[in-house]
Amino acid sequence: MNHAKGPLLTIDVGARRTAVDDVTTVRESFVGGRGLCTKLAHDRIPFDADPFGPENRVYFASGPLQQSEMSFTGRMNCTGLSPLTDGLLSTNAGGYLSRNFVDTGYSAVELAGAADELLVIHVTDDGVEFVEAPELEGATVPEVTGYVDRERDLGAENVLCIGPAGENRVRYACVMTYESRAFGRGGMGAVLGSKNVKAITFEGDAAPAVDLPEDVQREVHGAAATSDDLMRRQGTTGGTEFINDNFSLPTRYFEKYGFEHADRIGGDAVEEKKYKKGSCSMCAFACKLPTRDEETGLETEGPEFETVFSFGSNCEVDDVVDVMKSNELCDVYGLDTISCGNAVAAYLASEDEFGNAELVHETVEKIATREGIGDLLAEGVSRAADELGVRNYTVKDMEFAAHDGRVLHGQGLSYAVANRGGDHMYSTTLRVEYSGDVDPETLEGKPELVMRRENHAAFRDSGIVCAFAGGTDHVTEETLERLFECDYEDLQRVGARTVELERHFNNERGMDREADTLPYDLTGIEAALDEYYELRGWNQDGTVPDGGGRVEAVADD
Repeated sequence: MNHAKGPLLTIDVGARRTAVDDVTTVRESFVGGRGLCTKLAHDRIPFDADPFGPENRVYFASGPLQQSEMSFTGRMNCTGLSPLTDGLLSTNAGGYLSRNFVDTGYSAVELAGAADELLVIHVTDDGVEFVEAPELEGATVPEVTGYVDRERDLGAENVLCIGPAGENRVRYACVMTYESRAFGRGGMGAVLGSKNVKAITFEGDAAPAVDLPEDVQREVHGAAATSDDLMRRQGTTGGTEFINDNFSLPTRYFEKYGFEHADRIGGDAVEEKKYKKGSCSMCAFACKLPTRDEETGLETEGPEFETVFSFGSNCEVDDVVDVMKSNELCDVYGLDTISCGNAVAAYLASEDEFGNAELVHETVEKIATREGIGDLLAEGVSRAADELGVRNYTVKDMEFAAHDGRVLHGQGLSYAVANRGGDHMYSTTLRVEYSGDVDPETLEGKPELVMRRENHAAFRDSGIVCAFAGGTDHVTEETLERLFECDYEDLQRVGARTVELERHFNNERGMDREADTLPYDLTGIEAALDEYYELRGWNQDGTVPDGGGRVEAVADD
């Protein structure tokens, strides 16, 4: 099976020391990306670690496909102990960083410890340099990339960084790259903030060779370049009206199932503001959304569908320019648009201020700086709900994505069992429910479907291949077999190992079946949980058997 190449670089930011370790056996079992990082994190982060303590570690990794010239491969993974969910969590980002990361020669980079001074860290194929940068305290994401450009003559494509939200330990602060691409969910930006790491740059010319079949790369790249898929014009917003009309677009902090003005913030409205194409490294599909409002001069990248939901319908804001402004504020300050938008919607519900776009924007800024009500909202919906007097719409303390489990029951089950909580990308069961391939309003047959799609997603994030490649049928199971030169069931097993390691880590932190719950009722959910655990080979209380011994046996087979 093809896998990433290169050693692990450990950077102790407190001691300002580095070490290099051979992780060949881990790469062979977990391929790269999320799988590689999950195994390292499971074995090297103490189970009782404080997410904001120096004992927490953050891992960045690429996969073997980042050494290809194929579309849908401009991505990287980030893993650590989440300050939002209090469990092990992985998130990934697109843009142009992954190839610069690969050029340093490492398959993974580990951040350990905590610095006394605000640092910028430069990683090259020649070594690591630590630079104290107190002048960057409170700097926004564009200001950080401007600093790196001036001081190192490196572009935004070489940089990952945090904004003020990360420094202020907002529990859903992002790690940002290329200014507008986010390692979005779970608060890894806050973890970097706790370590006093403002930015890391990657530069080199030492990418190790990975032998990938060129014919498959050409086929995928050519199909991406000639595709007429709506996503190429409207990104993920292309399905806004369809979802609103036929399923559910959560509105007024999940009070309503549809938004009467969805057309004002949906795909057509966003496309009208799009002024050029946008892409990720090596990708000819070019589904990104650089947008501009000529009247105000506002420019941003997006909003994508999740932001249209979180800052649009869920806040009952019906002007696409206002949603664009919310999107841009989150990018500038380094905030997850899903969690932040939901937190703002919860606040609007508590104040009966739905539709007040000016208040929305003021509140985003207060969250990033933890000013006033922003200090409470920066803790996330789960920790703020009681004080706000609103319902806690989260799973494992992670705010929901737009795809409503009250209508898409398989996606609801996925939210419940996902080690990451209320995140739609953990299994993307929503896709087969939206498409009509399966009945959305039943849990019959869904436990196995969710399990296999979780395994697929875990491997996808280890490869690493963009989720949109599968959603648009450009990279199928057969394509993956050819790319990785193995049977698809082997890839499923890599994914299963990764999911199980995440589960075991979270079990050790006290999470079991009681954490696999939803804030609404789904008929048959308890029986579905029983079946899901049985299929996974787990205990009926949602724990991995044998105190974790089975995890090691599975991981090392």
